Amino acid sequence: MTAMKRILFLCTGNYYRSRYAEELFNHLARTEQLAWRASSRGAAERGSPDNVGPMSVFTDNRLRAGGIVPEGVTRYPQPCSLADFDGANLVIALKEAEHRPLIERRFPEVANRVTYWHVDDIDVAHPSVALAMLDDRVRELVSSLR
Repeated sequence: MTAMKRILFLCTGNYYRSRYAEELFNHLARTEQLAWRASSRGAAERGSPDNVGPMSVFTDNRLRAGGIVPEGVTRYPQPCSLADFDGANLVIALKEAEHRPLIERRFPEVANRVTYWHVDDIDVAHPSVALAMLDDRVRELVSSLR
């Protein structure tokens, strides 16, 4: 039996992008029977006061439109800790310009382990654009792990 490997997705507040990547990845990994599971956290110490509820409605709606019922729909956003990095085989932050400074400041001892993507937050890119980019990146990732 193969040991389960872990991916950690990071965005700023663990409300929108990282939650989408986590849910989509886990759905695809189960479908492909990969020995990988994802979790997600926020790189910032606390989320935005504009984030209402446990998960962005854009994330929830797009997942459900794709036939995915989010497992973590009731889980509230969580900031990352050093232990989250320790338990991950792969760490992906979703926007380098936004997340590298946060990670280097909060977790300098593990900052070199992070892979950075370039998916803009809602203040820069409409969810139809950003979440479509995440669809592509997550599917490419799953394909590379087969």
